[in-house]
Amino acid sequence: MQIRIRETGAVMYEGEFRQLHSSTSFPQQITEATINDFGADVVFEGPQATGGTVYQYSQAAGVEQVDGKWYTKYTLGPVFTDGETTAVEQETAYKAAKDAEQAKSVRASRDAKLSETDWRYRRDQTTTPEWDAYCQALRDVPSQAGFPWTIEWPTQP
Repeated sequence: MQIRIRETGAVMYEGEFRQLHSSTSFPQQITEATINDFGADVVFEGPQATGGTVYQYSQAAGVEQVDGKWYTKYTLGPVFTDGETTAVEQETAYKAAKDAEQAKSVRASRDAKLSETDWRYRRDQTTTPEWDAYCQALRDVPSQAGFPWTIEWPTQP
């Protein structure tokens, strides 16, 4: 649980609140009324940010007051700011890393599907054009237009 101190606006976790008032013997579970008595407010969990792109995720961005209660505020991130490198450079590097991570995952799935067909290519087996086409389609997955985020997996014959 997070707690917001009214006087300073500082937001802290329950453990920090207990340390701040170390001379107080709090019950095991602190109630909203007790927190209120100490000039603070409970920070309730707000709604996660939604939408965005495959590169974005919901991240905490402070607190906000809604109808007299405090809630965790979420925004889509990551948020890049200029520093040693520009925000654009940071975003480009981040997207490249995410693309590489996704591509590695998709290739691992593709490789697993291909390994499931290995037995068909032993000397004592005969293959069919359908299985050859399926295996070729699996090998071609990285050249699909939406790779690595949009994959159209071939169906097994």
